[in-house]
Parts: sequence; structure tokens; C-alpha cells
Amino acid sequence: MSADFSIENEVAIVTGASSGLGRHFAKLLAASGVKVAVCARRRDQLDALADEIKSSGGIALPVELDVTNSASVVSAVDRAATELGPVTILINNAGLAVDKPLLETSEEDWDQVLDTNLKGAWMMARETARLMIAEETEGKMINIASVLGLTATPRVHGYAASKAGLVHLTRTLALELARHKIRVNAIAPGYVETDLNRDLLSGSTGDHLKKRIPQRRFAQPGDLDGALLLLCSKAGAYMTGSVVTVDGGMTLSTL
Repeated sequence: MSADFSIENEVAIVTGASSGLGRHFAKLLAASGVKVAVCARRRDQLDALADEIKSSGGIALPVELDVTNSASVVSAVDRAATELGPVTILINNAGLAVDKPLLETSEEDWDQVLDTNLKGAWMMARETARLMIAEETEGKMINIASVLGLTATPRVHGYAASKAGLVHLTRTLALELARHKIRVNAIAPGYVETDLNRDLLSGSTGDHLKKRIPQRRFAQPGDLDGALLLLCSKAGAYMTGSVVTVDGGMTLSTL
């Protein structure tokens, strides 16, 4: 019997959906028949994404969301459930990085990164779990972590700490929510080429980073599709608390 990767007619919330990986994940889920709430702060980009999804026959709801604001989180989750139906999938993708030496990193830099990448994911998980439990939904939460939460690299202190925290948050949530039939897993991508970092990765910095990757290439967003669909579908029904590394082998020599 073949694995069941079908997720048609489910309802998903994708944070950080206005660009990069979040945008890609939203389009992938919509193309798979999922009704998607695309969430971020930039409403104009969300509207454009929702229009693009709808023009391809999908269902998308643009929802303004600031994951660092608890009222915004509650409002976004409630709106998604009210307008699309019971939420069954949460993609915790919103995130940012500050690249500075330690002595140049301000308290505001640190707080901004941790509040967005870790506290924001925690608040989204809490509010989505609240609804999933009330609806007795078999839910799936996928946290987008990073290989930088598994290995050490200089300058991105807050980002690395937040992603390491997100990895362990994934495990603690998985342990607590299993009895409610909610699975919580994470994807830890390596360097993924998007419009946001393409110029950086195509230069000398990219050449240096590529030498750390056994496959000698950066990922494209589509390289994460298999992992995401696995964790969202019945094919991954016995997976919870897992961290799926998609990095071209980058962590093999550094873990």
C-alpha cells in the first residue's frame, strides 16, 4: 500500500507568508488542495499572493499578523478558523536574523529576533492548539527551524539561539500535545536560495558557504517540499517531535 500524502480540503495557517519560504509553502499547500490563511505584516504582498493562488484555482485568505503581538496572534488564528474552517495545519515560518558581531549587537536586536522567531512561534502554537483541542482536530504543526540551530556559526547569535530554542520547543510541544492527536515536528533547512538572499549567495560569501556543503549547491525552495508534505500528511502519521534536516549534508561534518 502506497503512502498517503493527500492533504486536500485541510485548512492551514502559514506565517511569514509574504515572501521567501513562507510564500513558497503557501503556494505548495494551496496547489495540494489546502485552504490557506497567508499571514504576515505586509498586507499588499499578502493580497498579491492570495490573488495569485486564487487565479490558479486555490483558496487563500490574506490575514495581517504580527507574531510578536499576542492580540494579533489571537485575532489571526480566530479569523482563519472562522472564514476557512477548523485549522488542521500550522506552518510556523515567520522569522528574521540580525548579522552583527557580539559587541555590536544591541539588546533591541536580540529582543526583536527572539520575539519573532521563538516567542512568536510559541504564541502561534498555543493559540492554534487551543482551537485544535476544542475542535478535537488531528492537527499538524511544522516549525521552520534551521541548521544554525544545530551547529555553531558566528555573528547571528540571536538567530542561532532562537532556532535552537525552536528545535527544543518542537520536542516539548510534541510530548505535551500527542494525547490530543496533534503532531509537532520541525524542518531544519540549510542555506536556501530565495529572492531575499540570492545576491549574497551568488557572491564570494556564497562561494565560501558552498564549500561547507557536500552536495556543493544551495537548496531551492522546492527541495523542502517533500519534507513539508510528509509532515503535513498521513504519510508522516507516526512522526512527532522529529527534526527533519534538509541541508545537502552540511551538518554531517559539524554536528
